[in-house]
Amino acid sequence: MAKSSTQPGVPSLLRVLNDRATLELLLTDGSITRAELGRRTGLSRVTASQSLSRLQARGLVEVVGSRSGGRGPNAEVYAVRADLWRAVGLDLRASGVAATLSTVTGEQLERTWEPTDGRDVVDLAGRVVDILLEASGVCHDQVLSAVAAVPGLVDPDGGDVAFSYDLAEAGAGLRRALEARLRLPVTLENDVNLAAVAESRLGAADSEPDFVLVWVGAGVGLAVTVHGRLHRGATGAAGEIGYLPVPGVPLPERVDHVSQGSFQRLVGTPALAVLADQHGLNLPSPRDAAAVAAAVSHAANGGHEAFLTEVARRIALGVASVCTVLDPGLVVLSGETGLAGGAALARRVGEQVERIAPVHPRVVASGVGDSAVLDGATLRAVRASRQSLLAGLDDVAEAADE
Repeated sequence: MAKSSTQPGVPSLLRVLNDRATLELLLTDGSITRAELGRRTGLSRVTASQSLSRLQARGLVEVVGSRSGGRGPNAEVYAVRADLWRAVGLDLRASGVAATLSTVTGEQLERTWEPTDGRDVVDLAGRVVDILLEASGVCHDQVLSAVAAVPGLVDPDGGDVAFSYDLAEAGAGLRRALEARLRLPVTLENDVNLAAVAESRLGAADSEPDFVLVWVGAGVGLAVTVHGRLHRGATGAAGEIGYLPVPGVPLPERVDHVSQGSFQRLVGTPALAVLADQHGLNLPSPRDAAAVAAAVSHAANGGHEAFLTEVARRIALGVASVCTVLDPGLVVLSGETGLAGGAALARRVGEQVERIAPVHPRVVASGVGDSAVLDGATLRAVRASRQSLLAGLDDVAEAADE
């Protein structure tokens, strides 16, 4: 006789809740004994042992050693079988594709980068992932998830790219194309948002629940973190600060080109290249983000003080507007220009913001550096892989209750 749908599978539900709590603790904190598991989760010694035994029987955890607990025999130490599952982080740019391969516990195993050289970014992403897997002896079935950073607006509903500034292949079919080429589930995320994820976990915003990251380089962007969570907005356009109207710059005549945005036209690479000329800095050719960053770095290290002060004043116009609305405790400067200016530029931006706005955020340079986007993608890929493992426990419970 089939079980009545009105009778909840309480034992199965309790088991899966206990197993989830156990697995989550092992994923985040590493190895643990039965007694430690009981103390950390509130489970009885018997229940903790049963949970570990079930997870071990499913091949999710294993005994990795023993630990002395004083009198009596040594206690067995359990850990997640991190050798079985992997996560892939990707940074897709017009210039090339960078990628990492990590365990589900967060240990980074491999990292590589390949220039575009005219190749399709989807095919290149597939090649880069193939290189990572071959180098580590991992098959596709072991990879639970991939997270790809893209320079553009990602639709929070469909999870695809609404538009991208400089990635020609980006569009409504990018995620599906990547999944087909990589043979993996893929999540797309805005690159500046992922830089903020890295700063919150690894860099300048560690333990700071409310902060903004301002990206100044070839493109201009913003990531907003409120109460420890990214704020994407209704359409994913939160942070498109390049379009912010600022004094002295005409409003855009068209919004389908970010280069037309007022703030972008004030602090983007072309504008700062012109500013460098006005201050007597001879930029090499090509006059790209790297050349501008070199000029800003030179100024930050003691040369052309007036140039650095004007760069800071321009950036502060956007920062002040954002901070007047959000009032964050911290502003992190990143991107090619932000990284090049370092602490000297951050200090001047903070002084300018205090001068023109009734807010006093702490303005600092990135604590992660130029790997922030890829590091953020890696962190999110690891988290998604963990969620996939935990979801598998729910599937087992549902099957048992049918």
